[in-house]
Amino acid sequence: MQLNGKIMCEDYVVATVCNGVLNIVDEARVPLYLKRTGDAEAWLKGRAIDAHRTNSRLLKRALRLSSYDDLSAVLKVNAATVTDRYWFKPDGQTLVYYDVRFKNNEFASLALRGDPNSFNKAYSPTPELTNVGSYEKCWLLQDNGFCMVKFGNELERFSEVFISKLGQALGLPMAHYTAQGDTVTSPDFTNGAAVNFESAAGLVGEDEDYAFNFITFYNISPALAREYLQIIYMDALCFNMDRHTQNYGVLRDVDNGKILSMAPNFDNNIALFSRGVPKDLTRRHDKLIELFLELLQQDERALAFAADLPLPTADMIEKAIQATEIFVTDELKNQTVEFVMAGTKQIKKFLEEKV
Repeated sequence: MQLNGKIMCEDYVVATVCNGVLNIVDEARVPLYLKRTGDAEAWLKGRAIDAHRTNSRLLKRALRLSSYDDLSAVLKVNAATVTDRYWFKPDGQTLVYYDVRFKNNEFASLALRGDPNSFNKAYSPTPELTNVGSYEKCWLLQDNGFCMVKFGNELERFSEVFISKLGQALGLPMAHYTAQGDTVTSPDFTNGAAVNFESAAGLVGEDEDYAFNFITFYNISPALAREYLQIIYMDALCFNMDRHTQNYGVLRDVDNGKILSMAPNFDNNIALFSRGVPKDLTRRHDKLIELFLELLQQDERALAFAADLPLPTADMIEKAIQATEIFVTDELKNQTVEFVMAGTKQIKKFLEEKV
């Protein structure tokens, strides 16, 4: 398929695509990934629902897509998403942004649960075709806008909500999560794309190296680097093994493209004990703590920022556990406190010696 059309931000052209070749029109507002790579097709495919999700196949069948590939999926909804105002306008179309932005979601239950009652509904544009990530999830429209609903087992749900509550108690920018049955729910942190969210992949590709990321963000803004440090600090404290360049990123001004801040810390379901309780709760050989402290050792700017990081107390951790409103055994509660405090003590000891 040869791509021909315009990449839009609301109703402004930020780039054109002619026979697959990208031409940037608005350097300030064009998506960061396109500025870095110039690859329009890859950008579009990166906005597609994960084809490996069981319910994604059901969704594509219900929507009568003639082809199940990523490009066909995103173009079905003009590559529009809930969390930014970018979209693709093929040559010959007269659509405006109001026409492609999502106003409802008739296929939420099908995307989340494979609900057979949703399968026979008439076609309507759905944000599920551009709802990325490997877990079964959906965008649920409520009175105050879309919220993300995501499946998870008991420990995954506990991890997601607990880390959200603990980070909030520490005063860090966190996405808000609540547990509801076998799911967790989180409001759209862009507030209906009032700002554009772009994943870190737009700036750093797939490179998760702490030092490379810190320097990249610092070169944009020291404040941005500080916020990035807060994210990987929480990853170290709460053992988030799954931080990758698609689940952290930046918020940009829709009108001028300026990077405003890091997005709040989100996607912590594969953290803490979600893959089992470690044998050694003292964390003497914890790779994530080692990597975090290695960054502080290497970069004096990161070390200076780390001096102001808030340190949790055992009481704060216990209150965050209670705030999840998820039942956990006394054993798991005690293990959580011991584990997070062990990480806290190591970081505190390092900072006392270096700062």
